[in-house]
Amino acid sequence: KAGTRSDYTAMPIRRKPILRPAPPPPRTIYVRPGYNRVLAEEFEALKHKRVGLVADKVEAHSQGDLRENFGFKAAKEAIRAVDRKMTALDRFVARNTFIEVDPATWLTKPTQTLQLGHVATLEKRDVATKRKHRFTFLITTHGETASDPESGIECLPHTSPLAAVALGLQAGAETRVTLPAGEALLTVVSIRNPTQAELDRLLMPIKPPEFDEDE
Repeated sequence: KAGTRSDYTAMPIRRKPILRPAPPPPRTIYVRPGYNRVLAEEFEALKHKRVGLVADKVEAHSQGDLRENFGFKAAKEAIRAVDRKMTALDRFVARNTFIEVDPATWLTKPTQTLQLGHVATLEKRDVATKRKHRFTFLITTHGETASDPESGIECLPHTSPLAAVALGLQAGAETRVTLPAGEALLTVVSIRNPTQAELDRLLMPIKPPEFDEDE
């Protein structure tokens, strides 16, 4: 006997869960004066660019068959790219607290412990490989990446994993730390104030942040 509709029980639809990485936790980020203005200007520039791309898309749409309309497809993809950047920038601003600091204060900052704005020589010995590495860094505000060939100093943003475990340490003490590359023994060999000439060579014009495509 053929069954009627009521004879059957609907099977539940099982959907594969979508695994997305957890968003980064909120942070307090130290920046140079003017950084917040640069963020606002970048967002406005992206909005203006999007308006132009939408106009290009509308113009391309009016030209006929969309299946082979490369101008329409290019404008559509460009809009998506701008939207991704705007979303990433908006999340970056919403998730974090930004505090502006003046690098001029770094010239005379006490050096009992390693702090933002200090020049430090760090020695890192990997626990697994026993290899030693020695670096000299200026512990900087967010986003600084310059290096100074004259002095050999490199910028190390305070938000980086290495700076995060080194800040607050005293010179001479060896500390076991966990870094993305593994366990290491970290020694702050020396701490000093930067010179004005070093800051002039290392601190570049402020730029808006760059984001990975999947952020």
